[in-house]
Amino acid sequence: MIVFSKNSALLLILIPQVLLGNTLFPSCLRFCVWLVHKFANKAETSYLLRNSSEIRYLHLLSGLHSRLLVATVFGLIGIQFVVFSAMQWNTEVLAGLGQHEKVVGVLFQCVNSRHTGETIVDLSTIAPAVLVLFVIMMYLPPYASFLPVKDIDEGRPRAVERNRPEIRRKIIENLIFSQLSYLAIFIIMICITEREKMKEDPLNFNVLTIVVEVISAYGNVGFTTGYSCKRQLKPEAGCRDKWFGFSGRWSDQGKIILMVVMVFGRLKKFNMNGGRGWKLL
Repeated sequence: MIVFSKNSALLLILIPQVLLGNTLFPSCLRFCVWLVHKFANKAETSYLLRNSSEIRYLHLLSGLHSRLLVATVFGLIGIQFVVFSAMQWNTEVLAGLGQHEKVVGVLFQCVNSRHTGETIVDLSTIAPAVLVLFVIMMYLPPYASFLPVKDIDEGRPRAVERNRPEIRRKIIENLIFSQLSYLAIFIIMICITEREKMKEDPLNFNVLTIVVEVISAYGNVGFTTGYSCKRQLKPEAGCRDKWFGFSGRWSDQGKIILMVVMVFGRLKKFNMNGGRGWKLL
């Protein structure tokens, strides 16, 4: 998408598609059901709106959760937009773009950080603080929201008490088998497999670029810092810049680990309850 960085019209067309196809899909789905109920007044739509939890369709959230999801999505986009603009507005990252093109481009960049992974800038050239912010955005589940009450769920009776074995099991799951624990292990393993390149080529191979690649794979986003021959401290004979991700220069062992991370990211819903992925500790 870098070649379309000045095509604001195309970017504006893609932005709502990215949002409605991912983070805002549950809210859009519930709104469509509400519209059908409003004008058709069918019993089926009424049941869907009042008993979303009983249906157990993961994408049909409760009314409160859907509204809070909208607020969360736009709130996170706003935070990214302010930070990205404050640190990169007058830098080479957005050089050659007009004021309107910068606004649309930064908005497109921030919207894509949660899932799609399309980028109009070279991620390796942006400030590390912005990269870290993107890492956090990629880690968050697409339906994460600022829920005011823990385990809110319409129509489902709340357990009054749990037995001690169940409590112990939950504590172990939270402390040992958390999502971040797995990701930390994957990052350490890749740092081990790529340790020689990290010594010889530290500008391309460093912990931050590896973290970006791993979290991007986990979130199935697609962001990558890429690889540049110009950043090599010891120029490699015959090195040519190619249009592939940073992981394209990894060893076979590192690539296999990254494949495991991708599969793990796609299946994380099966070992994560509700908003547990929102908890960063």
